[in-house]
Amino acid sequence: HVPFKRLGKEKLIVTPGSKKRNSRAAEIDATCDAVVIGAGFAGMYMLYRLRELGLSTRVYEAGNGVGGTWYWNRYPGARCDVESMQYSYSFSEELDQNWSWSEKYSPQSEILDYANHVADHFDLRKDIFFDTRVTAATFNASRGRWLVETERGARISVQFCIMAVGCLSAANFPSFKGMDNFEGPIYHTGEWPHDGVNFNGLHVGVIGTGSSAIQSIPIIARQAASLTVFQRTPNYSVPARNKKMDLEYEQKIKENYPALRAKARARPAGFYFPVNTKPTFEATPEERKNQFEKLWEIGGLPFLGAYGDLLFEKEANDTIAEFAREKIRSCVNDQETAQLLCPDNVFGCKRLCVDTEYYETYNLPHVNLVDISQKPIEGFTRKAVVAGGVEYPFDAVVCATGFAAMTGSFDKIRITGRNGLTLTEKWKAGPKTYLGLSSVGFPNLFLITGPGSPSVLANMIPAIEQHVDWMVDCIAHMQNVGAKTI
Repeated sequence: HVPFKRLGKEKLIVTPGSKKRNSRAAEIDATCDAVVIGAGFAGMYMLYRLRELGLSTRVYEAGNGVGGTWYWNRYPGARCDVESMQYSYSFSEELDQNWSWSEKYSPQSEILDYANHVADHFDLRKDIFFDTRVTAATFNASRGRWLVETERGARISVQFCIMAVGCLSAANFPSFKGMDNFEGPIYHTGEWPHDGVNFNGLHVGVIGTGSSAIQSIPIIARQAASLTVFQRTPNYSVPARNKKMDLEYEQKIKENYPALRAKARARPAGFYFPVNTKPTFEATPEERKNQFEKLWEIGGLPFLGAYGDLLFEKEANDTIAEFAREKIRSCVNDQETAQLLCPDNVFGCKRLCVDTEYYETYNLPHVNLVDISQKPIEGFTRKAVVAGGVEYPFDAVVCATGFAAMTGSFDKIRITGRNGLTLTEKWKAGPKTYLGLSSVGFPNLFLITGPGSPSVLANMIPAIEQHVDWMVDCIAHMQNVGAKTI
């Protein structure tokens, strides 16, 4: 928790036993150049860059530590789907050289360690207020400044308000009938207990088959007495082929890190892997199969690099989609279950999932898949989930139901721009932004990897760096020309 002296700086004005403000309610508790909301990888890098620019900056973080996504998402099997050597900051050659990863794909705990290492290395914590949720940000047009308010009662006047709240960070809890009556625990993968969960001997239900479910289901299945998965829409997943870090491979990359970073930044998704630019149908069916097999054995997202037109030509995409479905059918013994796990949509349109023995888990005798696409979940009883008129008794339920994507974290803060317009009202029919960076009517409000940006289909840390660098350049330009707002 935040040291008491840090709280003292905020001049709390909430009286004991009351949420009402005292007569100081209209006063400003602090004035600085910028407030950054969120202390994940976006918030930390923004703080680092604003310091370089000489701006006084405060960061407010709802959790009691840095790391953002990797602070909150601690579900079993949580790990990155981008190779460790590329899922890291690229702005510091020193960081590149003095940090080592233990696996090809980093687990959550190690990424969180890395985030803490960065915070310590650059002494970022002295400007971060933990355990402090921002509740409102209001633009004052006459002053050209934002008034940022926290749940602790602090009011901070700033020129720039930067949202580093994450695009996949607001947990999407379902609202099934009777959930409050269920006697067992209900967990969400996005807000996992920090001391973990022991499923040994329990009958467990998992709702959802997205990325967090695909990663956690094989591990939960090893513990649970029985596991029932409720699936609405199947997702494509490719094997990770995760392994311990090859030290020679690591050393080779570290010797040429700047070149690798440059190649990664030149790619649409912000990470580098070899791409075969040859069109799909210039290869024979046998050549295509061999190419797909080779990359399937390598594993991970580079599977999409098999041919250059897979994401541009539907007929080409059909070949890789059918290959993936054949792999699912060959992995899963029960062909009815296998068919339910086969998506019928475009391969790679949604971000691919990366797994370790996900499909094979359905071969275990105590694992069951329930299709809820036609007969959805009706609700909960005291001891069961009801779907399609059938009661499925459970000791515990895991909601792997994802996030209120892109806009969910913004909805938690009352953001008011010019003429009293709130961001929620402006985005009522869907978010409209300039490249995910800003939105008209909300001057000096910057959105890191906001709605409208391609960030969720990219390597997130380089995407964050690209946004932050643009914003800092913009602010520097404003200083140079004497502009107060943009």
